[in-house]
Amino acid sequence: MANIKDVAERAGVSVATVSRVLNGHSPVAETRERVLAAVRDLGYRPNNVARALRTARTGALGLIISDLTNPFFTELADAVEDEARSLGYSLVIGNADESPEQQDDYIRTLLDRRIDGLLVSSAGTGSAMLSEVVASGTPLVLLDRTVPGVDAPCVRADGRTALTELAAHLAAHGRRRPAIIVAPAGTPTGDERLGFFRTALGGYGLTLPDERVGATPDLQHTGGRQVMSAFLDLAEPPDAVLATDNLMALGAMDELRARGLRVPDDVALVVYDDVPWFAHTDPPLTAIAQPTRELGRAAVHTLLARIEGRPAGSVLLPARLVTRRSCGEVPAP
Repeated sequence: MANIKDVAERAGVSVATVSRVLNGHSPVAETRERVLAAVRDLGYRPNNVARALRTARTGALGLIISDLTNPFFTELADAVEDEARSLGYSLVIGNADESPEQQDDYIRTLLDRRIDGLLVSSAGTGSAMLSEVVASGTPLVLLDRTVPGVDAPCVRADGRTALTELAAHLAAHGRRRPAIIVAPAGTPTGDERLGFFRTALGGYGLTLPDERVGATPDLQHTGGRQVMSAFLDLAEPPDAVLATDNLMALGAMDELRARGLRVPDDVALVVYDDVPWFAHTDPPLTAIAQPTRELGRAAVHTLLARIEGRPAGSVLLPARLVTRRSCGEVPAP
C-alpha cells in the first residue's frame, strides 16, 4: 500500500508539500495538481485516525443542502464532494428538504460526529442552531444563501449584472409587462433577486408592480404553477416571466401549456438557475447560469481556511445570462 513518501517521490516534491496539499494548503496550482495526480495514481489514502490523534481533527466535513431534489443543489453537492475528496477529506451530506427542523437535526448529528467544519445551504431563513454552531467554535461557511444574524462567511453567486442584462434583453425584445416568481417572502436570496430585477427594469423604463410579483408557498413545481396561474388571471397578464428557481420554472411552463399558451409567442419565460436540459426544451429556455462547480470548490477552500485559522471572508462569483429562444430570440442561422 502506498504511503505519503511514495506520493512525494511520484510528484517530485517533499513530504511536507504533500501534507500541505492534503490538508488544504494550496501551493502553486501546478504543484497541487501534480500531488493530487500522484495520490490518484497510487491510490493513496491518508490515515485519518492517526491524523485525528495528532491534530484533533477527523478529516471529515459536513454539508447540509436545502433540497437535494433540486438539480442546482445536486450539482453543488457533487462539486463540494469532488473538491473535498481531492484534498483528502471525506464528506457527510444531509438533505434538509427545505425544513429548518430537519436541518437542525442534521446539524446536531454532524456535530456529534466531530466533523472538522460545516457547510450549510440553509433551509428557509435559517434557524437558531446555526448561531449555536458559531458559538461552539465549529468552523461554519454558508453556501448559496445568507442567513441574517449568523456570523459566518457565505459563498454564493452575484446575479446583479446578469439581471441587468436580462432587463435589457427583455426591453430589446419588446416585452413591456414583466413579472417575477420568487421564493417565499423574507427569504434573503429571493428578496435580493427581486430587488436587483426591479431596479434593473427601471433602468429601461419598465415597472414591476406588486401584482406582478408572485411569492410561492414553497420552492417547488407546484408553487411555480400556482403563481403563474394567478398571473394569467390578471386583467393585463405579463408578457414575460422570470422564475427565480428551476423547479418553479417547470411549474410555470406546465400552467402555460395547460392553458394553451406558447413560449415565447404568448409569454416569454426566463429561469434563474440553468440546468443542462433547458437547452433541449421546446423552446430552449433563456436562463441565468450560476457558476455551480466554482461555488462548490470555493466553499470547500473557504471552510478549510477557517478550520486552519486563516482569514476567510465571503465569496461572490458572477452569474451570467445565457440567451436561447424563450424570449423571442431569433435563432442563429
